[in-house]
Amino acid sequence: MARKPFVGRRRGQRAGLPPGQYDTGPQWPVLTAEVTPRIDTTRWTMTVDGLVEQPTRWTWDELHALPPSAYTGAIHCVTTWSKFDTQFAGVSVDTLLDQANPQPSASHVLATSTTGYTTNMPLDHVRGGQAWIVWTYNHKPLPIEHGGPVRLLVPHLYFWKSAKWITRLTLLDRDEQGFWERNGYHNLGDPWREQRYWGD
Repeated sequence: MARKPFVGRRRGQRAGLPPGQYDTGPQWPVLTAEVTPRIDTTRWTMTVDGLVEQPTRWTWDELHALPPSAYTGAIHCVTTWSKFDTQFAGVSVDTLLDQANPQPSASHVLATSTTGYTTNMPLDHVRGGQAWIVWTYNHKPLPIEHGGPVRLLVPHLYFWKSAKWITRLTLLDRDEQGFWERNGYHNLGDPWREQRYWGD
């Protein structure tokens, strides 16, 4: 696969900036591979299924009734921008997994959006306070162009792993590549190791 050149004006290094990235400042670029959906939260659900003892589905209101959790820090996009001091709030993925009770054989997770978009990760990368289902950004409802009303947030990996318009997490005993992973992006996407493409 031919690599597309990255663009962006570099603004100098700062602490916490991974290699090859630039600080986008107050801007949050809008990037998506899909048509932006319109989600009715009265009909939307969040499901954890696959290799779990108790497949579980939450409505919008049920998800909001779970113990809240928040993330404050940086996010990093494979297109080389990084945004610092972001504030997201929602529920920890750990809370959902605790209710669904993963089976011992579960090793990976496939995240699915309402649009059909998918992305994959080792299960260990969404446990231990590393991932959230979020619906607010900087104390306001998450904008639709950034995945609102609800998205997955996995901030320690490149941001294509933080699937917009999330609706399902499926636990598997094998790796199953998602949309971008099948189309040349790295299978994990660690910004600190510059894992952008196959072979990185």
